[in-house]
Amino acid sequence: MVETLLIAFALMLVFEGLMPLISPQRWREVFEQVLKLHDGQIRFFGLCSILIGLLLLLLNWP
Repeated sequence: MVETLLIAFALMLVFEGLMPLISPQRWREVFEQVLKLHDGQIRFFGLCSILIGLLLLLLNWP
């Protein structure tokens, strides 16, 4: 179980690092747009990410 979580965390870091590596200027522009969002909008995107992640876990549960 711990090994699986570490693999998942490692993959998350790889995916998170792709955009700044490939296109740092575009990543900066996207980040600046995110900073302009209201707290409620950011929370909504966070909630959507959690729900999509949970749905994917449920669909792949043995």
